[in-house]
Amino acid sequence: MSSIYGENIKVSIWGQSHSPAIGVTVDGLPAGIKIDVEKLHRFLGRRAPGKNKFSTARREDDKPEFLSGLKDGFTCGAPLTAVIYNSDTRPSDYEEIRFKPRPSHADYSAHVKFRGFQDFYGGGHFSGRLTAPLCVAGGIFLQILEGEGVSIRCAVKSVAGETSEEKITAAVEAARARGDSVGGVIECVAENVPAGLGNPMFDGLENMISKAVFAIPAIKGIEFGNGFSCASLCGSENNDEFFMDGNQIKTKTNNHGGILGGISSGMSIVFRVAVKPTPSIGLGQKTVNLKTGENTEIIVSGRHDPCIVFRALPCVEAAAAMAIYDAALAARKEG
Repeated sequence: MSSIYGENIKVSIWGQSHSPAIGVTVDGLPAGIKIDVEKLHRFLGRRAPGKNKFSTARREDDKPEFLSGLKDGFTCGAPLTAVIYNSDTRPSDYEEIRFKPRPSHADYSAHVKFRGFQDFYGGGHFSGRLTAPLCVAGGIFLQILEGEGVSIRCAVKSVAGETSEEKITAAVEAARARGDSVGGVIECVAENVPAGLGNPMFDGLENMISKAVFAIPAIKGIEFGNGFSCASLCGSENNDEFFMDGNQIKTKTNNHGGILGGISSGMSIVFRVAVKPTPSIGLGQKTVNLKTGENTEIIVSGRHDPCIVFRALPCVEAAAAMAIYDAALAARKEG
């Protein structure tokens, strides 16, 4: 059940990195919603591999084939299922990791959890490859939300601690040249989200967004509004004062990031995520041999991104859209 998300819509993601196909089933979509498939293809193209020199050389078309749920371009009330066929797999690149877990990958923890029966090729079900079906579902939710006036956009805030495009490019190029990798920070802004979405305690909108975002394997941290920096402020500096803007209640600042008590305030929802450096690098690293119990070394072969931040942008947008749309459906049932 861990690969299923949602209460009012159910998103089930399936497949492995080097299995014949990956895909997603979305249950609970209302009938009669028009889906622009070409627009969805363009959205998926932002995540797809092999697009530039800073991306993995693996080439996948990543155009979903819809098996059910769409009729003449509209949702028809049936569960929507989309499949993406894997065409450029090279499982031989991963034979060495069968008994040598890669540092900072899920290889070891998955080996313990599944007693060695896990699919280790390319990380199996733990692979970033599974963000493609996430983007299929999220891309559809983005279209639905856009039709309701809600926009969700992500931008790169920093890479390797650098913020200018020139220095970011240089940092990624330098990491690639030496067989290393770098991480970064992504900011996501959801505008025109109505007030009242979410709930207190365990079903807060922050909780829902965080759960969806952490499905992206590279994400290691998240903060809303001014996040951790608020810990160094006084209440008088951090509080967002209310005022009337015509017939709407707004806040003069948005340190709370659009969510108060787990419920949207009507201000823009703003959060940032930390994306770790790609753990698959071409440098020698220490590991253990799970079969012999001996210390050993590993050099990870295969095709990998020196920086995953750029391809993660649509993934974060997709995850945010999934959470916000689920919360919107809940509010409609409540109200």
